[in-house]
Amino acid sequence: MSDFRIVPGFEDVWRPPAGRRRTPETVLGHSSGSPQDVRARLARVVRKAPEVMVKVTGRTRNPAHLRAHLDYISRNGQIELEAADGARLASRDEVRDVGDDWSFAALADSRRRANSPLSLSIILSMPADTDPLKLSDAARAFAAGAFEDRFDYVFALHTDTAHPHVHLTVACRGVGGERLNPKKADLEAWRQLFAECLRDRGVEAEATPRRARGVTRKAERGPVRRQRERWQAGGPAGRVRRAAYQSAALNAFGAAGSPEPWKAPIVRRQQRVRTLYLAQARLLLTTGEAEDAALALALESFVAGMPAPETQRDRLARELSEAGRTSDRADGAAGRDRTR
Repeated sequence: MSDFRIVPGFEDVWRPPAGRRRTPETVLGHSSGSPQDVRARLARVVRKAPEVMVKVTGRTRNPAHLRAHLDYISRNGQIELEAADGARLASRDEVRDVGDDWSFAALADSRRRANSPLSLSIILSMPADTDPLKLSDAARAFAAGAFEDRFDYVFALHTDTAHPHVHLTVACRGVGGERLNPKKADLEAWRQLFAECLRDRGVEAEATPRRARGVTRKAERGPVRRQRERWQAGGPAGRVRRAAYQSAALNAFGAAGSPEPWKAPIVRRQQRVRTLYLAQARLLLTTGEAEDAALALALESFVAGMPAPETQRDRLARELSEAGRTSDRADGAAGRDRTR
């Protein structure tokens, strides 16, 4: 085995940002962080393995809400749910019995606050070409690894959209009375575990932080996306969106005000990620292994192809500039047509 070394501080590439609770699972993946694991993960990163999605979509806070959610993910009994003990819930009555049991247990808990959630809703998803059966099997293994013997849960596979996905609903009151209240680091660890469950079933999958892929902007939140879609359909723009476009317009047309205070730290973090990747590539070249040399070259190419750090204002300004150039070209073409 070649002398494979890891650059000091390299774990910062895949580690959650400072301030979040850190666990071993969130540093170098759910695996041990051995040289073989780091090699394998670098290879997946540079070939841009599909990123898993583990997303908390909501919480139910009363029995009626929980019952409606379970009806939704089971399509009113048309889609079979699977419980933590492997039981198959094939009818609407069986599904509702589970919801009633969870509600009764939660409401009977004298320590429960009035607004404490009864259940947590999670979506597990992968790209459209993922084998649905392997996805479902990986979701089963993920749920067991994350919640078995501690929290009850049910899940259902949905294949009626472009992306196959699993709806996983977990009771927020644990079997020992503990409460399920995941933090950001827990979500990161869940992504790592789900990706590992998929890889165990032959599905290429990875779970890296955005900055490890050169992505600096956060994903659009659900309410913001829905407001944007209403605006694009002809509805009102909304105060926040109007302010964003006004700021972006100043930036796009050379009259920008004060720089965004959060952009400098974003640029510094991204530069550190690039530096660590390139340092690791140089170390790979010292092992004398042809496989490591090829990985080093691929890693350097990956870093070169990373997008520049971009904030929302940067993106909107770029879109406005492109729209302005398109309009100028159209106006120029129309003027030429009029003079013929």
